[in-house]
Amino acid sequence: MTILVTGATGSVGRHVVGELLDRGERVRALTRTPETAGLPEKAEVVRGDLLRPETLEQALAGVTRLYLFPVPDTAEQCVDLAVQAGVERVVVLSSDAVNTRYEVAGDSIDDHEKVESAVERSGLAWTFLRPVAFAGNTLFWSHSIRAESVVRAAYPQAAQALVHEADIAEVATAALLSDAHDGKGYTLTGPEAVTQVAQVRAIADAIGREVRFEEMTPEAKRAEMLQYLPADSVDMILGYFAIAERHPDPVTDAIERVTGHPARSFADWAVDHADAFR
Repeated sequence: MTILVTGATGSVGRHVVGELLDRGERVRALTRTPETAGLPEKAEVVRGDLLRPETLEQALAGVTRLYLFPVPDTAEQCVDLAVQAGVERVVVLSSDAVNTRYEVAGDSIDDHEKVESAVERSGLAWTFLRPVAFAGNTLFWSHSIRAESVVRAAYPQAAQALVHEADIAEVATAALLSDAHDGKGYTLTGPEAVTQVAQVRAIADAIGREVRFEEMTPEAKRAEMLQYLPADSVDMILGYFAIAERHPDPVTDAIERVTGHPARSFADWAVDHADAFR
């Protein structure tokens, strides 16, 4: 059995490759740049691009299981090719945006629903992974922490149930290897909702030095973010934080139910990634 992992060099895909190899599976890893992939030697690394479905034919040859990174613009074509190649099961990295309680999720809902719908119509066995925000999103703070030992952000008490990417990968691996998860959509969260202030404190503890949190007004933060993100994205993100300050992210036990161990905490993630902040 050959398992194709798309998005194999991403923050989740890289862990999926490692988890499958640790279980003795035959893994084919798809990337646009095999030369710089940096994946384990046991993985068969192949060139391909989900935005160019015509590049996938060779990668899909002999594949029975597929981990699918979400690319909405070509989802239909990619899934059709998987069916034609004889793929039997697909695990989709989707998003909690498809069942979010927030009105601010915007285009993210449509994008992920488009991928999920293409897979549902295919007739393949499927599992949808719907994580909340990744713990790795806080890597955005790494530059200011390294340079100034400070994080500047709005909504300090916004509480997020940030999920460790390795936990997502473990759930993906379980779903790829067992039919027990067919037809299920799992909302994946960390074990608790952690405020932004507490996130900074956890990073400080992990690197062994003080890191300050400096609160910005939403208006000042919006002006800063507009320098590198479109207005719709900025408003979506800040809208989410405004709501999360009043209503912390809900927590699920899906990771523990699937993997048999509790979800990793944000403090665990901070220790695992401490070098990025030093």
